[in-house]
Amino acid sequence: MRGFPFYLLTKSFEDINHEADLDFPPPDMDAFIAALQVSPELKAWMKKNHWVQISGDDFIHKVKTDDVMNVPEFYRSYTERAAGDKSANFPKPKYKPSEEAKNPDKYKAAMVEYHQAVRQYVESFPDSKDGIDIDLEDINPQWKWNELETKWKRERHARVVTLAQSKYLVARSETDLQGQGFIRNVRPGNYWLSTLDVSADVGDARSKWDLPLTVNPGQTAYVALDNANATQSSRASP
Repeated sequence: MRGFPFYLLTKSFEDINHEADLDFPPPDMDAFIAALQVSPELKAWMKKNHWVQISGDDFIHKVKTDDVMNVPEFYRSYTERAAGDKSANFPKPKYKPSEEAKNPDKYKAAMVEYHQAVRQYVESFPDSKDGIDIDLEDINPQWKWNELETKWKRERHARVVTLAQSKYLVARSETDLQGQGFIRNVRPGNYWLSTLDVSADVGDARSKWDLPLTVNPGQTAYVALDNANATQSSRASP
């Protein structure tokens, strides 16, 4: 490939990435969850599942019967949606809000009975959880988490490239019309020949290189960058 950049480094690009991790650790999901304005039960569910997306099929599959019953946001969304489905024989509450003060024991007993009926319904019709996420969109924190991760990746990437091209850079070159590149006047020692995060796109593969290279006194070191010594990933990979 012509005009393809490569770099001679004193440290492997992989190790430079690890060094950048110390300066830019990934966002702490538990800390992110703790700061959300949602119920303690929902926070506990998110931390237990290490999951902040409360929409989509993957979310629905994670929600179990106990979750519907114990997480206030899930319970409210589920019961309101199911009760509004006229074609479903969903349990109807036998208590009235006005009875809570007048007859608290009766109110409590009726509420317990209703909750038991709802639990039995969820267990009997697990597909009834479908659509529970529609009314949760206003509190779905996924987009905030995505923004946080995107910012972290951008800052971390900038740090990696800066380290590679300043602290650990020996020389840089590009391939010529014949696909060859040359770096001259390099002192003897151990180096890494890297393309950093620049990939060579060939078909469905994206190839990068980060190869150890030894320069001996009075000798010319040669290395061929090919598929055998490349790190490849699918074009569809993030």
